[in-house]
Amino acid sequence: MAKIKTVYVCDDCGAEHPKWVGRCSTCGTWESVKEFKQSPLKAIPNRQRSELKSLDQIGRSEENRIRTSQQEFDAVLGGGMVKGSIILFGGQPGIGKSTLLLQLCGLMAGSGHSILYFSGEESGEQLAMRADRLGVKAKNLMFANEAVVENMIGAINEHKPMLVVVDSIQTAYTESGENLPGSISQVRESAAQLLRVAKELNVCIVLVGHITKDGFLAGPKMLEHLVDTVLYLEGDRNSQVRLLRAAKNRFGSTSELGVYEMKPEGLIPVENPAKLFLSKRHSDVSGTVIVTSQEGSRTFFLEVQALVAGASYGNPQRNVTGFDLRRLQMLLAVLERRAGFQLGTQDVFINVVSGLKIAEPAADLGVAIAIISSLKNQVVDAGALIIGEVGLGGEVRNVGQIRRRVEEAKKLGFNHVILPYGEHKDLKDFGLQITPVRSVSEAVDIIF
Repeated sequence: MAKIKTVYVCDDCGAEHPKWVGRCSTCGTWESVKEFKQSPLKAIPNRQRSELKSLDQIGRSEENRIRTSQQEFDAVLGGGMVKGSIILFGGQPGIGKSTLLLQLCGLMAGSGHSILYFSGEESGEQLAMRADRLGVKAKNLMFANEAVVENMIGAINEHKPMLVVVDSIQTAYTESGENLPGSISQVRESAAQLLRVAKELNVCIVLVGHITKDGFLAGPKMLEHLVDTVLYLEGDRNSQVRLLRAAKNRFGSTSELGVYEMKPEGLIPVENPAKLFLSKRHSDVSGTVIVTSQEGSRTFFLEVQALVAGASYGNPQRNVTGFDLRRLQMLLAVLERRAGFQLGTQDVFINVVSGLKIAEPAADLGVAIAIISSLKNQVVDAGALIIGEVGLGGEVRNVGQIRRRVEEAKKLGFNHVILPYGEHKDLKDFGLQITPVRSVSEAVDIIF
């Protein structure tokens, strides 16, 4: 009988250890190392040789992608689901993962695609109730309350579906495994078996994954390396906006972003996110500025709010929501050193309205102007859009895709754009007031 080897694997990073330790030496996480039993691979006599082909001899199918009939989801994936791929779909509990997948299954089944939906967390009656609420009715959508991977594979071989949904991979288990469902060994082996089926039968499989309190997918990191695409559904549960982004995509870009709005009938794609984010703006309040954020091929216009107040309790506070804290500290230092504003004794709060997180530096100048607006208690013109990256010398640097940002700004009714010097020469045809600036001090003098 083959001897079973016991190793200890970190839940967060997947690093292996020869013995149990309280803290993973690779990622530094406490209480994440778990016991994992593995059997050595059996030697197979008379193994067949791999059939090798030249890359030029391998056929290409123009219909390799499966359209979901939902433009937002297809755009994030790079044009639709790829046949034979395996997708890991994560998000916070209650954020809407199962809701969105059931809506997509209904759309695809309505287009004639055969779909299998396996759930280890919901019964058929519970799923049917949710389907009625979402208006999903399709004969091609087959459901089973199943958690055994071998039974899933049998159904896949029998029905030959176009899409398979496993909700969730943490509840699935294989009968050959010795540990409980949700353990590292079960998650690894279950995902590996489903991956082999996806490649052999050219079936697209979506695995729903739970996430940890830190916002990462639960289970070993190996699971993310195993799959072809990793999707995250993000958003504040107190807000109606949900964001779909790809953390990994072997068949497309990871820079695209899908925007949804949670309504009683389910998650509805937002065609114009800019109007949604700016619809409740209070333009007559100091400390409010509009900035842009480029996510792939889409331009988002976001409202940044700043509040500056005297520090009454010792060290001044620096609190941010939707913006990088280190970036804010750098901007405050630049404003104090290069522009002469005394902010060392002030509490500074930054909030990006709508729940989006600004990751690119094109919003630096807008955030800096919002801080000065709150400090001076002077309102910034509601029709002004501020674009630019701020350097350590106080200079305003160029940003990418400036023409697309200005073009979208004109559509939304902005009449004044403040941007880096040198970017204004090719923008005269838009008919907007274009004001180029070289430094933060120059931008402050112009605006105030």
